Amino acid sequence: MPSATLLKKVRRARRKIGLRKRIHGTPERPRLTVFRSLKHIYAQVIDDVSGRTIVSASDQAGKGGKAVKAKTGSAKSVGSTLAERAKKAGVTKVVFDRNGYIYHGRVKALADGAREGGLQF
Repeated sequence: MPSATLLKKVRRARRKIGLRKRIHGTPERPRLTVFRSLKHIYAQVIDDVSGRTIVSASDQAGKGGKAVKAKTGSAKSVGSTLAERAKKAGVTKVVFDRNGYIYHGRVKALADGAREGGLQF
């Protein structure tokens, strides 16, 4: 029997594949993707047609994010930072790719921060 951690990773990979069949970023409406590790959260706005990352943000202090203690609060500030950078790059509408994660907690906080920053999903 595989470990619980391995099962969790396999299930997330399956969800991710199912989501990516339907979600595709275009130059007019790029894909906002989220990666969540145990300590940090990262977000990118990607144009899948050209295969190019337009803007990115993370909660690590060296990347320009504000240092916030709570992970959920940190995720919300990453969302607002990403929205600010995306608006400077001329992006206002995005497709949200939760990357196989449940839309809850830090992922939801990042999406809310991006919405408050002016991005339309």
